[in-house]
Amino acid sequence: MLKFRLILSVQTLMMSGALLLSACGATPAQLTPTLAFSADEIRTQAVGTFSSDLTATAFAAPTNTPMPTSTVAPTLAAPATSTGGVAFGSPVAPAATASCYGLSFVSDVSISDNTPVTAGQTFTKTWKVKNSGTCAWDAGFKFAFTGGDAMGGATYTVPSSVAAGAVTDISVAMTAPNKTGTIRGNWRMSTTSGQFFGDEVYVQVVIGGGAAATSTGSPATSSTSTTAPPTNTATATP
Repeated sequence: MLKFRLILSVQTLMMSGALLLSACGATPAQLTPTLAFSADEIRTQAVGTFSSDLTATAFAAPTNTPMPTSTVAPTLAAPATSTGGVAFGSPVAPAATASCYGLSFVSDVSISDNTPVTAGQTFTKTWKVKNSGTCAWDAGFKFAFTGGDAMGGATYTVPSSVAAGAVTDISVAMTAPNKTGTIRGNWRMSTTSGQFFGDEVYVQVVIGGGAAATSTGSPATSSTSTTAPPTNTATATP
């Protein structure tokens, strides 16, 4: 199509030139058009023009450019946080539990079982006990009444730490009640938070029968030695 238009344009140009020459009084020889280009050159130029038009059309035509795909940003995990106020990598010492505490009855130091006393008589009961656990008893542990008749006895507070395996004496001042018969009171050790542990020991006296017991005076001091076999039998932990 482009080639046809190019040839038609050349012919139109040649005819216009001939008319102009005839109007100016040109001779027949002058009116005969002389082609400046041969037929082969015209075809070559036509093909070149056609190729150029195709190239220009190719550049002008829009190209299908793929749309960019969205990339999902990776989700970053939240950094780990420390809990409990403990720095990372810091060793944490295991806390003592009630299971590591223990108490075993060793012997009666004073007021053995069924000691006769009179109503209203004061006396001091002393037990020799052993820390049979794997943890020390802390200062502030309580040796408290747990059942029976307290006979006026007050809770004993451990004054200083008692190491595991150590033997010590615990003394409680008491007063025989105004009644007759066999009177018994049970006592047991507990932590500062009130958790009882170990053997439950007791004091047992007889009021109104036999000679009166004498007071033992001030409480016995701690001892790491053992004594004769006990006459008091500790009540096993439930």
